[in-house]
Amino acid sequence: MPKDKSIKSILIIGSGPIIIGQACEFDYSGSQASRSLREEGIQVALINSNPATIMTDPVTADFIYLRPLTPESIERVIQEHQENPDLPTLDAVLPTMGGQTALNLAIECEKLGIWEKYNMRMIGVDTDAIETTENREAFRKLMISIGIDVAPSIIANSYLEGKEAAQKIGFPLVIRPSYTLGGWGGGFVMVEDEFDEALKRGLDASPSHEVLVEKAVLGWKEFELELLRDKNDNVVIICTVENLDPMGIHTGDSITIAPAMTLSDTAYQRMRDQAIQIMRALGEFAGGCNVQFAQNPETEKLIAIEVNPRVSRSSALASKATGYPIAKIAAKLAIGYTLDELKNQITKTTSAYFEPTLDYVIVKMPRWNFEKFHGADHRLGLQMKSVGEVMAIGRSFNEALQKACQSQENNRNGLGADKKEWMRTEDILERLEKVYDDRIYRVKDALRLGIPSRTVQKMTGIDNWFIDQIKDLVKMEDRLLRFNVAEDILPDFFMELKKNGYSDAQIAWMLRITEKEVTAQRKKLGIRRVYKMVDTCAAEFESKTNYFYSTFDDKNESIRTDKKKIVVLGSGPNRIGQGIEFDYCCVHGVLAAKEVGYETIMVNCNPETVSTDYDLADKLYFEPVYWEHLEEILEHEQPDGVIVQARWPNSPETRRRPAQKRLEHHRHFLRRHGYCRRPRPFFRHAQGTRHSVSEIRRCPRCR
Repeated sequence: MPKDKSIKSILIIGSGPIIIGQACEFDYSGSQASRSLREEGIQVALINSNPATIMTDPVTADFIYLRPLTPESIERVIQEHQENPDLPTLDAVLPTMGGQTALNLAIECEKLGIWEKYNMRMIGVDTDAIETTENREAFRKLMISIGIDVAPSIIANSYLEGKEAAQKIGFPLVIRPSYTLGGWGGGFVMVEDEFDEALKRGLDASPSHEVLVEKAVLGWKEFELELLRDKNDNVVIICTVENLDPMGIHTGDSITIAPAMTLSDTAYQRMRDQAIQIMRALGEFAGGCNVQFAQNPETEKLIAIEVNPRVSRSSALASKATGYPIAKIAAKLAIGYTLDELKNQITKTTSAYFEPTLDYVIVKMPRWNFEKFHGADHRLGLQMKSVGEVMAIGRSFNEALQKACQSQENNRNGLGADKKEWMRTEDILERLEKVYDDRIYRVKDALRLGIPSRTVQKMTGIDNWFIDQIKDLVKMEDRLLRFNVAEDILPDFFMELKKNGYSDAQIAWMLRITEKEVTAQRKKLGIRRVYKMVDTCAAEFESKTNYFYSTFDDKNESIRTDKKKIVVLGSGPNRIGQGIEFDYCCVHGVLAAKEVGYETIMVNCNPETVSTDYDLADKLYFEPVYWEHLEEILEHEQPDGVIVQARWPNSPETRRRPAQKRLEHHRHFLRRHGYCRRPRPFFRHAQGTRHSVSEIRRCPRCR
């Protein structure tokens, strides 16, 4: 085996606090990399400043350092390991698992001579690759030198240089600051009057006071490819992701789909070839890489937009979408293994050099929290604003899209048909044109009100294929309105509705009946979910991993065991007030249940988390934490118990309706017995104790 046996201990740099553009996906990457290295007998030291992460838990690494992510902290850790005979000397540093924060820190330490001073190697990437991809001018020159097209652009380090660049290129323009995260400081400039302010904002945002003034390619399609390369220059493409929104929306704020739906085969092959060419041009490193392209929808011309020579924000999504553990494999490649020598972690028989194949559709949908900030601008652009995301898996685009809407935990039952449709054409058209966070719902509203598909496409830039899929939903709803009660719906049509992702609540709303009536009739007809396996190979080889999603089909691939089992409900998408700390609770809930001999079952829809790793629980259901989905999982698995407190304070669907009924009963009890009439919750929590009604004291003012 070509593993570098000189490496006995490695320092992994974390990503620090959760910020927009760099969230818990790097906790997942760092945790997975640490486990991967420890499997090889390597001792892992991990430095991070975020106490809410799994990576800073003793179960993850051999040595944990909760310290500021600064060169001083790094040097202090290295010195401790050299001076203390009980600690191993650190041989190498792996900075590719901590996002841009870790990379920037690694560059700073390199410039200060820290790695050379203590005889440490940087593995998984090299400094030249980081500098080339983060420095906009260096990246542009590299692309031109290898024959890859880029948008016309000029680098500017001052206000005067920026003005000159704008005059040469012409409007509309894009301002892209160097060395920033999540599109910070960047933006589109449509007219000259807006340029001065945008240029100043970009220069101030860049640590190097440098921006790229680039010709805007508005309306072009955007794609991402996730790649891995080993030291022998073998490259494998893990996943191709397509943005629903055209260029102009940060990919973190766009709905994304895998596999790519609207690429022709010739364009796809050309994109693959160029992505591999780019990665091989980025120096001699082994590890992960993310490449972003824009494509002219009319001519299929490709231009390179950006490259991240590390495990990126999209790597966690690609890993969960395909079942291929990118961070785990990237860590092994960094210590000398080659792709053909590593096993596929899902099948356990095929090689890691085997590219994943998808026989399902993935939809990633961002989660925003604008309601927390009154007066906040809901419009989307180059600067990322989402605080979390969900991923849904279905056998069709429509099924996955509707499941993604149900996963949002913002009281949506799917894509429309849930009492929240808009009716005013003027308002809908404004939302389509100016790109607000709810645009996908307004696309459906526009088609429902009879606005032509061509008009919708022209205003949004969304590909006609996606618009046609959403229009199919509108046509199905028109057919559904012909019926009065659930019993009238023909079985074949009922199955078609469910295969297109419609929840029972949506069908009930369309017919103006109760959800219970729809559910009862569906079960009477024998229309129930089955569970399919995510196996990386479209069932070509047998899979050893219990990673499932639901759909409506004939064969159920999830086999129930006779073991005692516990279901742990995940915390869903990150949002303000409910972040990575609840995933930490979910992970420890699973580990605790395993310790006492239970089979563990995780249900969650967040692709960024450690809890949705394919091998954490005995079974993983990548499903919305939404009552209809949960009910069928519970009916299928018949667990001995369900852990729900790991996702508190946002109560899961399993308790929402019963809790409302108990609350009404509680209020009636209080009124009858002369207690305070102010609304109180049914349960009061004090030091983890659950109090009953009889323990609530009388209010002195009501005696």
